Amino acid sequence: MKLYTAERTNENDTAENPLLQRLLFAYNEAINYVKGKEVLEIGCGEGYGASILSPYSKKYTGIDKYQTPNTENLKGIEFIQMKVPFLKGFNDNTFDVVVSFQVIEHIKQDDIFISEINRVLKPGGIAILTTPNIEMSVTRNPFHIREYKIDPFRKLLSTKFDNFDIQGVYGDEFVMDLYQKNKESVKKFTRFDIFNLQYNLPLCMLQIPYNIFNRLNRMRLSKSNTSLVSGITVKNYFLKKADNTCLDFFCILKK
Repeated sequence: MKLYTAERTNENDTAENPLLQRLLFAYNEAINYVKGKEVLEIGCGEGYGASILSPYSKKYTGIDKYQTPNTENLKGIEFIQMKVPFLKGFNDNTFDVVVSFQVIEHIKQDDIFISEINRVLKPGGIAILTTPNIEMSVTRNPFHIREYKIDPFRKLLSTKFDNFDIQGVYGDEFVMDLYQKNKESVKKFTRFDIFNLQYNLPLCMLQIPYNIFNRLNRMRLSKSNTSLVSGITVKNYFLKKADNTCLDFFCILKK
């Protein structure tokens, strides 16, 4: 059974297509880095990474806190159910490439997470991480422990990596048109939060209402902008040097 919350993208739901395409864009950008390599994906979720990256990699290993569904027919691929930040059971200098998309914002001990990625990478190995840019978040996400601004994120990465580049995932005019519409739609919900509860209540108390209102908002947005929502593909996203206007940080770290 698949688990779909605001943090698990449903590929069969048109309302979630823009977010799905944004995620798939990152995987497609990672293909050139994984060719012929031993790859670890941290937070493999629904298994998108296995289907996109494994045909190019020498060996693919995916780990997630939940069981990854529909993997019984995938050969030459290993899935392990595991909680992070500690990468238990993996020796030092094991993988050529570590991929982790939209995960670090969920990790309390993000410094240990970065340290563990460095530890399991072979010398000269590459890690590719994405995480949302808080400057572009339209509301607080209670499933995220924190989101980053570019300078604090750079400081975190530099604790274990001397060589890294922070690119940004950007959207074209169609993506940004939808972004603005979403921002305006979210305001119609959050205007009733006169006591700023989204920032003052514990995260656990916000997750269920966030799921409900997030789902309602996506359905509403999709219904009123059907062709725009369904028409967005990976081609509507692109990379360039990160600044405060990127949607996600796309980080390439070399050990």
